[in-house]
Amino acid sequence: MSFTLDAAEEFGLPEVLFWTTSACGFMAYLHYRDLIARGLVPLKDMADVTNGYLDTPVDCIPGMNKLRLKDFPSFIRTTDPDDVMLRFVVRETTRASRATAILLNTFDELERPVLEEMASILPPVYTIGPLFLLANQLPANSPVRSLTSSLWKQDTTCTGWLDSKRPGSIVYVNFGSITVMSTEQLVEFAWGLAKSGYDFLWVIRPDLVKGEDAVLPRDFLVETNGRSLLVNWCDQEAVLSHPAIGGFLTHSGWNSTLESICAGVPMICWPFFAEQQTNCRYVCAEWDIGMEIDGDVKRKEGNGVERERSEGSRDGWKFFGEL
Repeated sequence: MSFTLDAAEEFGLPEVLFWTTSACGFMAYLHYRDLIARGLVPLKDMADVTNGYLDTPVDCIPGMNKLRLKDFPSFIRTTDPDDVMLRFVVRETTRASRATAILLNTFDELERPVLEEMASILPPVYTIGPLFLLANQLPANSPVRSLTSSLWKQDTTCTGWLDSKRPGSIVYVNFGSITVMSTEQLVEFAWGLAKSGYDFLWVIRPDLVKGEDAVLPRDFLVETNGRSLLVNWCDQEAVLSHPAIGGFLTHSGWNSTLESICAGVPMICWPFFAEQQTNCRYVCAEWDIGMEIDGDVKRKEGNGVERERSEGSRDGWKFFGEL
């Protein structure tokens, strides 16, 4: 939040803002004002979320090609011009120009076109990511190593289970620390994984289902017995870097996306909110390292994962069908 800019200016101090988003996500936020000025946002009717309106091409963002309205951070999906999050994003991105510098958790080689365009509209932007790789370079006895953004206690049993699996044979499923879904969506994902025929490691938080406990069908547990491991939480960085992992079903949060890229693991994307939609678009359309599942997930989509690979390789995973 940029309220610190006011204090910094009052005392004549430099102010460096750290945005934890991707560069492409931040750039999309910066152009909310243009979407409003063009009359694209707010929506005229909430039916626009599902009637194809969000497929409207948007070509007014420098450095960002082939975007659709649906690829912008999800806070545009409102009919209220005074929506709290819409106004908050416009305010915060407008104030960003007052900073001395801006830090982003990304790296130049990944998002260079967007970063180059940012240079003409913002104070100096410095890329300092991926931060988790920098943290790994700290001395073993550094107190900073004890800091973590994890909100849940990690289950350590998955490492031994992964050690017993063939290289590139496991689908890893994790929708992050705050994504929620309906019971119906949980069941569709479950049967999609079951029918895929692949072994999988699935992180299921206790609060993954909105307003209910995350309970899976007994038939699903019976059918996947012996080829699945279900845990409440895990060390995702360690899991993604394990040679047994061949694909990642993800919500497209930026930390998860960076960790998957650095581990060389392709992604199946089910973005939930905020700039996850933008991250997903870049993963699938710009960087060509994943495919997207529709928001109204069906089990045939969860089953749309096949391998076309040489044994022991992650590079040959193929995503097809309804994705």
